[in-house]
Amino acid sequence: MSQEATKHCATDSAQAFRALMEGRRAIRRFTSEPVPEQVIQECLATAVLAPSSCNLQPWSFHVVRSPELLLQLQTVCLNQNAAKAPLIIAVLARPDTWKAACTNVLKYWPEKDVPRSIASFYMSIAPFQYNQGFLGALGLFKRLLIGWTGIKRPVMRGPNSLAEMQLWAVKSSSLAAQSLMLAFQSHGYGTCPMEGFDEKRLRKVLPIPKEAIPIMLLAVGVPGERAVYNPRLRFPIGQCVTWH
Repeated sequence: MSQEATKHCATDSAQAFRALMEGRRAIRRFTSEPVPEQVIQECLATAVLAPSSCNLQPWSFHVVRSPELLLQLQTVCLNQNAAKAPLIIAVLARPDTWKAACTNVLKYWPEKDVPRSIASFYMSIAPFQYNQGFLGALGLFKRLLIGWTGIKRPVMRGPNSLAEMQLWAVKSSSLAAQSLMLAFQSHGYGTCPMEGFDEKRLRKVLPIPKEAIPIMLLAVGVPGERAVYNPRLRFPIGQCVTWH
């Protein structure tokens, strides 16, 4: 492919992505039309292509299609209109799965032989980095150690506490959640990321592990009438960008 053709292809891709982003809005009302399982599967497969810290993929998804559970989730979501969607996906951050993930990286490595540097990292360095010990005691020791060694040279300073592990998992899982929304958008389905829900009641409806952090309930479906409440509003780009 020539350089000119490559640039033209890149321009087309950029325009398509911009159109996808501009078309994504928070959909508040849905029709009762179900979302095909094949579409759900494809969108989930796209979502997990999102990047994650050390490729440990600390996310999980609860796909809710059962009419009975959906009705219960309406109450959990404070009876907001978006919660009446025919599909709701609970996106969870999993700060507790790092150990199994280190093993899985080596188990599912896409080549016949795992490079020695990769094996070493996931068998020793990563486990030490993410293990916080009983009640976070190891994390405290690492903070003290890093505070000393960081005086003389740059060091990676986290995550070194149970709270930092939660933040670590939420950051990567949020990337997957955004990818999931855009995947549904590309298939012609609207979404609404709901943070307005009762987490305590959510855990009574769905079998969510106690260590998991529900970061959003994603409503999915075909947009209904008056699906978007207001025109799009974004603050001027100059308010959030600093050039150096």
